[in-house]
Amino acid sequence: MIDSSLLHKFEISEEDLANTPQKVLALLAALVEETAGLRKRVEELEARLNRNSSNSSQPPSNDKPFKKKASGEKQGKAGGKKGHEGHRQALLKPTETKELRPETCSCGSTDFKDLTSYYTHQWIELPEIKPDVVHFILYKGKCACCGKMNKSVIPQEHRSGYGPNLSAVIAEMAGNQADSRSTVQNFCSSVLGFHISLGAIQKVLDRASAAIAPHYDAIGDKARAVAVNHFDETSWFRSGILSWLWVMASSTVAFFMIHSNRNMEAFKSLVKDWEGILVSDGYGVYRKWVGLRQTCLAHLIRDAKGLSERKDAEMARFGKWAMSELQRLCHMAHETPTIGEWRAFYARLLHLIARNHERDDAAGVFARRLQRELDHLWVFLIQQGVSPTNNHAERMLRFAVLWRKRSQGTASEKGDRWVERILSLRQTCRLHSKSTFHVLVDALRSYFKGEQPDLAWIE
Repeated sequence: MIDSSLLHKFEISEEDLANTPQKVLALLAALVEETAGLRKRVEELEARLNRNSSNSSQPPSNDKPFKKKASGEKQGKAGGKKGHEGHRQALLKPTETKELRPETCSCGSTDFKDLTSYYTHQWIELPEIKPDVVHFILYKGKCACCGKMNKSVIPQEHRSGYGPNLSAVIAEMAGNQADSRSTVQNFCSSVLGFHISLGAIQKVLDRASAAIAPHYDAIGDKARAVAVNHFDETSWFRSGILSWLWVMASSTVAFFMIHSNRNMEAFKSLVKDWEGILVSDGYGVYRKWVGLRQTCLAHLIRDAKGLSERKDAEMARFGKWAMSELQRLCHMAHETPTIGEWRAFYARLLHLIARNHERDDAAGVFARRLQRELDHLWVFLIQQGVSPTNNHAERMLRFAVLWRKRSQGTASEKGDRWVERILSLRQTCRLHSKSTFHVLVDALRSYFKGEQPDLAWIE
C-alpha cells in the first residue's frame, strides 16, 4: 500500500491511484519502502561519521585530527579557573643560607637599624652529576693448610653492577615515564656520563620488576579488600598479538592485569573473591555482576548527546531530553535532591523511557538500555564512596594507553609482568601522593640485600 501522506505530498488523487495498474503500485510501494530504508541507513552512516569523544564512548585519541577545535575556540581561558586554589613553590630545606642586607640608601647613607627579614628567595641547582664508581678488586689464593684455591666473593648487594639509586633512575624513566631503552641509554651517556648497553638496561628493568613484585601483590590484595572499585580495560599487544589491559582501581590503589582475553574468564582472574560495589561502563561482562553496580553516567550522557545531534528532529528531541535528565542525575552527586525533586525526576525519566521504548531506531535502543540499567543509575545516591561516573578508571588507564601507542605493546610475558607491576606501582603512588622513585630505591635496595621492602604504606 502507498502511504496516504505521500499521495498528498505528490498530489496524487484517489482516482489516479485507482487507474494505476497493480503491478505499478507494487513497484512504487517497493521503491518507497526501499527509499525509506536507504534514508535510515544514510542517517546512521552520517551519525557514525560524526562520532567523536564528546558524543560517544570513542576515546579522545581516536578523534579525527581535522575536526579538532582550534586553540581558544569555545574553550575557557588557559590557566587556573575561578575558585581554583593556587600552588606556590614550596621552600625546600636549604643546603646553604645567605643573608642579604641593604647596602646603600638613595640618600647615600649606609647605616641601617631595625633590620628584619621580609622575603626568602629560593634558588635551586643540581650539584655536578658525577656517579660514584667503586672498583672491587677480587683476589684468589691457595690455602696455606690444604692448598685449595679460594676466591673472594662480591658482596650480594653489589653483584648487579648498578646500585639501587641508578637502577631506580633507569626504572623511573623506562616505566614511570615510558621512555624507550634507547632514550634511557642516551640519558645515561649524556647526563650521567657513562655508556650502558641496551641489554644491560633490560637486565636492570628485570631486577626492578622482581623488586616490585611484592608491591604488586600487596596492591592486588588491597584492591580486592576495598568496598568500591572502578573497572575498565583497553587493548594491549604482545608481539603484535591482541591482548587486554584491565584495571581495578579504588581511591587508594590501582591494580593492572594483562590478559589474552576480554571476557568473563579474564574478569574473574582480575577480581578473584572480591564482592564489592562495581563502577563501570556498559560492557556486557560488567552488566553480569551479581552485586551492586553503578553504571557510568558520563558514557550515557555522551551517547545521548550523539542522539541529540541527529538530523531526525524527533530523535534529536529525545536525545536532548535524555541528556538533560542524565546530567541532572549526575549533578545530584554534589547537591542531594529533595524528595519532591527526586519524585519529579523519576517520573520524567520513566515517562521518557515508556514513550520511546517501542521505537525501532537508535532512540528506542537507548530507551531500552536505560530501562535495563534503571537499578544501576543512582547507586551513588544510596552508597557512600560511589561515584556516578567511571572517570577514575579511565584516568588510571590514560597513561597506559599513551604508553601503548608509543611502544606498540610488549614483546614477551616478562614484559607483560613489568608493565602490570610498574603501572600498578605508579598509579598507586600517585593516589598516595608518594614519590615512585623513592619507592623504587627502597624496593631495589631491599631486593639486593634479600630483605622484605616497605609495604606498610600500601596497607
